[in-house]
Amino acid sequence: MGMSPPYRQIRAVHTDDSVTVYQAYDPSIAGPAVAAQRFVPPFKRERMTWIKPSFLWMMYRCGWAAKPGQSRVLAIEITREGFEWALARSCPSHPGRDAGDAGRDAWARRLRRSPVRVQWDPERDPHLNALPYRSIQIGLSGEAVHRYADDWTVSITDVTDRVHDVHAAVRARAQTAGLLPVERPYPLPPDLARIVGATADGSEPAPARTLPGGAARTRVSPDGTAESHGERGL
Repeated sequence: MGMSPPYRQIRAVHTDDSVTVYQAYDPSIAGPAVAAQRFVPPFKRERMTWIKPSFLWMMYRCGWAAKPGQSRVLAIEITREGFEWALARSCPSHPGRDAGDAGRDAWARRLRRSPVRVQWDPERDPHLNALPYRSIQIGLSGEAVHRYADDWTVSITDVTDRVHDVHAAVRARAQTAGLLPVERPYPLPPDLARIVGATADGSEPAPARTLPGGAARTRVSPDGTAESHGERGL
């Protein structure tokens, strides 16, 4: 039996230059995006848009492309430079547990400055059951949305047929391994691991300990991965 992945780890389809994320939309948005190979109206840049590197978490969110307004699933290949730009400017969606007043104030200031939100939710298996480790979601707003639409996009592929094929295999209790995207651990630089609260092992992070000035205590593991204990996995 293999070891469980670290509690918070980014796993994705990625190359030396790009990383693939998923979104689900109504056909009125998905169709023009695929045709133009970038997001165009009626896609709304004024709204926060959430990207997900995990295919199965996207399936959980969109109900295998069956939920209203989420019937077309897109695989968006974006530059690693853009992906890491977003992570570097991110803020957790919620303050850390036991952060205290100073920690919450520091989080609120960071939230106001940041165009990007991150949160960690339970990863899913092919039956959409929760797993004991987390998958990242990244919310883009303001400048980040404009960069996503104008600069980062390499390609946009409609993978809805693949979604239906995987779902059919799940319902038939057939093997899905050959149908699912192969998502590998993303080589996250230590400074970005600290910012997003990634962890080096499978244990749940301890509650935050807030230092003077509201900073979260950070521990660096023997392999050099920074572990932030100031952010809560959601």
